[in-house]
Amino acid sequence: MTIKHNVLSDLLFIPLSGLYTLGVAFRHLLYDQRVLLSHSVSLPTICVGNLAVGGTGKTPMVEYIVKLLLANGFRPAILSRGYKRQTRGFVLADAASTARTIGDEAMQMHRKFPDVPVAVCEHRVRGVNQLQRQIENLDVVILDDAFQHRGIRCGFSILLTPYDHLYINDHMLPWGTLRDLPSRAIKADAIVVTKCPSNMKPIDMRVVDNRLHLPTFQLLHFAGLEHPMMEQDGNPLVLCGIAQPKYMMESVREYYPKAELMAFPDHHDFTEQDIDAIMARAENFDFVLTTEKDQQRLRLTSLVDRLAAQKKRLIAQPVRMHFLSDHVAFDRQILTYVRENSRQDKDK
Repeated sequence: MTIKHNVLSDLLFIPLSGLYTLGVAFRHLLYDQRVLLSHSVSLPTICVGNLAVGGTGKTPMVEYIVKLLLANGFRPAILSRGYKRQTRGFVLADAASTARTIGDEAMQMHRKFPDVPVAVCEHRVRGVNQLQRQIENLDVVILDDAFQHRGIRCGFSILLTPYDHLYINDHMLPWGTLRDLPSRAIKADAIVVTKCPSNMKPIDMRVVDNRLHLPTFQLLHFAGLEHPMMEQDGNPLVLCGIAQPKYMMESVREYYPKAELMAFPDHHDFTEQDIDAIMARAENFDFVLTTEKDQQRLRLTSLVDRLAAQKKRLIAQPVRMHFLSDHVAFDRQILTYVRENSRQDKDK
């Protein structure tokens, strides 16, 4: 039955994928022929994105770049679309912001970097220009999930692709998970293969390098995701609404073999019915472990107070980008671009 189901799905999805591909290709043609225009901005911009839907590690990569820039004396800002927020237009994060006003990922970064301007805007050019008007002495803007947005001409683009699902092995939506053409990878300044196993060998990296067959101007990097565990006794219920929870569960079960997963769709808006179900499930566990992204939405519910009434905690597990290849080369790419194009360099 499974084989028949897959065949029927392919028969349906392949032609739909072909139509979607034509639509995406036509849109790129309009930009290439200047029917639709790409706009430059006066600030240096670093784009972090992917070709596929779903998690590839964009937020941990943005956080890595923010820390790198701060450590080297630059003042960055972060601009995101603010997926599933209940506002429109340009919104600059402040003390009153929540996941509803700026989105869960932007809220996560605002809480983690309170001194870094974080804004959301559907129109990336307007967003960058507004940031520049409102925030003095900005050196660079990091654009989260903007690789496919050709309305803005980014100065430096980073393309992420997961090790177990490289873009060259994928198909366009809805047959696969690609939302943009694989050929667009040529526009990236750097490609990072993410979610690599921690024991990845150099020969495995060479295999991927050969398969991607990148031009000489594109540097290839390899990185994994670290899920550092909080020191907490007991057994957790793992609660998350992310695209691919399996990576988190693999890490959690190294520390808590009896942990169980309660999964919701990506960017899920938790209802009180959901909280009732979570509380019923949590009765058999010592604490609830979630992602930093989910924590932003769960703060808007009664879950934390209801767990506290049972003397249980909601703990957010951080995720960090960890380079397996030479991170110095990647860092140098980023810092060289910013130094050569930033306000600091122009003021000299």
